[in-house]
Amino acid sequence: MTRDFQEMSATADAGRKAAMALLAQATADEMTRFWSVWTDKPEVETLRGPETGLVMVRGRIGGSGAPFNLGEATVTRATVRLGSGAVGHAYALGRQGEKVRLAAVFDALWQDDAKRDVVEKTVLAPIAQRLDEELRTKRAETAATKVDFFTMVRGED
Repeated sequence: MTRDFQEMSATADAGRKAAMALLAQATADEMTRFWSVWTDKPEVETLRGPETGLVMVRGRIGGSGAPFNLGEATVTRATVRLGSGAVGHAYALGRQGEKVRLAAVFDALWQDDAKRDVVEKTVLAPIAQRLDEELRTKRAETAATKVDFFTMVRGED
């Protein structure tokens, strides 16, 4: 299951949504590494955050039952503005403020048509590849525990 960013970029909104989803799933180490090797670092102004808060997670029994409050989850958000004027936003589960701030920076960079391909190739593609590898590993581990049950007919009717 390879994520092809050109196909997901059919519309700007869908492409940005996919990019932001990948940035939210990045690790703090990945974001720091991507930023440390970014050659043309823009001027970054923090407009909001990073700030951490709680959101209520809702669930449904069986996916179609009445909604209920499942519990709270910690979320961190940030908003930045680049020197070019592009504004980036990011939200992620957890308390890693610097990761979310850098995700907002990459969101703003992604919005610049001249930098979009570089962000997709050097930031988003490695995140997507890691997520795909983790999914394949998890599926393989799960498949290894599969038990086939069968019914044996005994001669006693």
